[in-house]
Amino acid sequence: MAFEDGKKLKIFTGNANPELAKEICDYLGLPLGEAFVGRFNNGEVQIMIDESVRGKDVFIIQPTSYPVNDNLMELMVMADALKRASARHITAVVPYYGYARQDRKTRGREPITAKLVANLLETAGITRLVTIDLHAGQIQGFFDVPVDHLFGASIIAKYINEKHMEDVIVVSPDLGGVTRARDLADRIGAPIAIIEKKRPEPGVAKVMNLIGDVKGKNCIIIDDIVDTAGSLVEGAKALEEFGAKSVTAAVTHAVLTDPACERIANSNIKELIVTNTIPLRCELPNVTQLSVAPLLGEAIMRIFHEVSVSNLFDK
Repeated sequence: MAFEDGKKLKIFTGNANPELAKEICDYLGLPLGEAFVGRFNNGEVQIMIDESVRGKDVFIIQPTSYPVNDNLMELMVMADALKRASARHITAVVPYYGYARQDRKTRGREPITAKLVANLLETAGITRLVTIDLHAGQIQGFFDVPVDHLFGASIIAKYINEKHMEDVIVVSPDLGGVTRARDLADRIGAPIAIIEKKRPEPGVAKVMNLIGDVKGKNCIIIDDIVDTAGSLVEGAKALEEFGAKSVTAAVTHAVLTDPACERIANSNIKELIVTNTIPLRCELPNVTQLSVAPLLGEAIMRIFHEVSVSNLFDK
């Protein structure tokens, strides 16, 4: 899908997810920008932009996933280099926005790192942010530049609809995820259920109740992040105890820190559907990875041509 103004648009990538950047470039029919992204001997990030970007609209593809601090620094240093090289606009395409789970103070003397990262990115020189499924929607308000918040539900819904599943019910893993569950449910024409749980300590979840009837249903748990998979696996187990016929999990960002892979492999989750916002860190036989490259490619093209991005999600 090449377009006439391709010479005015440049796409660069750091080391976080170069495969995704190449997919986006292939979708748009553009070459990947020439740049060196490495390290000095002392471990500091070294960036060299190897082509002119003067007056160009530049997009940096860089999720801030593991290793989070390295990838975040690469993004900021590259933005600074492009700003000093006189790029016209610098859009950070951050499919997975790290530090997003610290978006408010829940006790005294806590940082709000989601806001701190927003400040750092703007100081580095970005003029726009594109991201997918923020952990908390209010993070958009932490930026003083435009934010295009894309939704992974559109990709997941297309895949589920193609499977022609029967007796489907979408399950939110907690009260905070109801909006996300409702979005997916509307796209696939299914009802929703809600798992009510409490967290006795960080990273530990205990299912207390289920709102809705899942007996004899094929359940799809929808969430934005799977990290250690503790909550996900416990939720799937609880659904089975409440009479679910099968349990599928659909998660946008597969963070999958230890011991997530082992937990999922030993769980009753029939299929784990994820996207490629960040690279998979382990191999599991029941994982299906969907590409966000077409979604991001369309968003980039629309931003470049100054047309509506929200129309991408019209049902």
